[in-house]
Amino acid sequence: MSGFLQTLKTQRWDDHRYYHHSMVNQSLHLLSATCFVTAYILMFWDPWVAAIIGWMISMTSRQIGHFFFEPKTYDEVNQATHEYKEEIKVGYNLRRKVVLMTIWAVSPLVLYFEPTLFGLFKPYVGTEEFIRRLGQVWLIIGISGLVFRTVQLFFIRDIQTGLAWATKIITDPINDIRLYHKAPLRLMHGVLIDDMMDEMALDHHG
Repeated sequence: MSGFLQTLKTQRWDDHRYYHHSMVNQSLHLLSATCFVTAYILMFWDPWVAAIIGWMISMTSRQIGHFFFEPKTYDEVNQATHEYKEEIKVGYNLRRKVVLMTIWAVSPLVLYFEPTLFGLFKPYVGTEEFIRRLGQVWLIIGISGLVFRTVQLFFIRDIQTGLAWATKIITDPINDIRLYHKAPLRLMHGVLIDDMMDEMALDHHG
């Protein structure tokens, strides 16, 4: 168990220090995390609504932060190039995210022209049923993306790495709120890039 917790801690720390320098990105992650927590609660009553919130607000705001605001230049804090960080990314790097987000973006068109989704569902009737069915499809895509990468990590890394990553992804909303709750205020004060010196010092001494 101690090894698992250490792996989880390392993955969280690497994710923060490598991929969340931009205060805009951190602020968008706070928005994303808040909406994900709302979606988690809604899962008990309306999973399809939760999936729509998760994808339409949480995932889009999260990825906008990564794609458009996170620096792609040389990382002076960690002495690493963008290419190196993309190569060592445990979860979904930008290239893999493009594939996942493309599947998500194309899925409404597929469902529209193939109402049964190739025999998986009964045909929907009307706009409301289409939206409900789309939420179900997006829920399946989200779970499939998590399971696929977890199992893939079992083979290319090890089981502990895969399980730690899955745990990290599921608990990221809570961790992001803890890490980035001050980001909007810092952004309002003109701080655009987090130098992470405080976190680096804590990690060094901890």
